Amino acid sequence: MSDAPSILIVDDEPVARSRLRELLADLAPEFPHRIVGEAPNAPEALSQIEVAQPQIVLLDIQMPGMTGIELARHISARAQSAESPRQMPLIIFVTAYDEFAVDAFEVRAIDYLLKPVRAERLGQALRRALTRLPSEHAQQIDELAAATNTRRRHLSVHERGRVILVPLEQVIYLKAELKYITVRTKEREYLIEESLTGLEEEFSDRFVRIHRNALVARPSIAGFERVQPQGEAEGGDPYWQVVLRDVTERLPVSRRQWSIVKSLVG
Repeated sequence: MSDAPSILIVDDEPVARSRLRELLADLAPEFPHRIVGEAPNAPEALSQIEVAQPQIVLLDIQMPGMTGIELARHISARAQSAESPRQMPLIIFVTAYDEFAVDAFEVRAIDYLLKPVRAERLGQALRRALTRLPSEHAQQIDELAAATNTRRRHLSVHERGRVILVPLEQVIYLKAELKYITVRTKEREYLIEESLTGLEEEFSDRFVRIHRNALVARPSIAGFERVQPQGEAEGGDPYWQVVLRDVTERLPVSRRQWSIVKSLVG
C-alpha cells in the first residue's frame, strides 16, 4: 500500500466527508489508495497538504470563507513558487450544483463530481487524475480561476506548522528578499514563498511595482518624498521614495519605475 495514491478529503460538511470515505472504501479493491487526512476548511487543508503531500485532493467547491477554486489557486501558487518545488496535488472538485462554470471545467480537462457522488464516477475521476502531469494541472487550475473570475482574497502564510490567511486588503507592500517575499501589514511582517512577478500579475489592479524587488498597495501610498543620498552614497543623485500609510518605513522608487509610479502622485 505504500505505493498506493494518497488522498486528502476537503469538505466543510462531516456527512459529505464520511460519504466520500465510504465510497473510497468500496473502490479499494479496484483502486488501492491511502486516505491521509480530512480537512473542514482552507487553512486546515493547506496545513495538511504541506505535511502529508497527498497526490490527490477531493475538494468541495462551496465552502464558507473560501471556495474550493480559490483554495486550489493557493495550492497552485504554493506548488509553483517554492524554492524546492513541491509536487502539485491532483485536484478533483466536488460540487452540489451544476451551475459552477461547468464549461470552464470541461474545456480545461479538470475533473469535477456532482453530489451525491457515485462510486463509478469517483473511480473514473481518480484513475483519470493519475494520468495528468502535476505541472500542467497547476496551469489548468490558474486558467480555471481566471475563467471563473475567482481571485485570491488572502495570502497564505505557512508559519510554525500552521497556516495563516492574511487578507489582501491588509497588505501594505510585498518585498522580495532572498528566496522569500516579505508581506507587510500594519501589525507585522510575514514571509511567503511565492514569485513577486506572479503576485504582480495576479494583483495588478491593487499593487504597483516601485522597484525590481518591491510592490506597494496603491491605497497604502500616502505620497512621495525626494531624498538626498547619505553615507557612502553621499553626493549621488537624489531619488524618490514612497511614503506609506500606517507604517514608518520608506521604500525607494527605482529610476526605471518612477515614470510609471509618478502618475499616482495626484
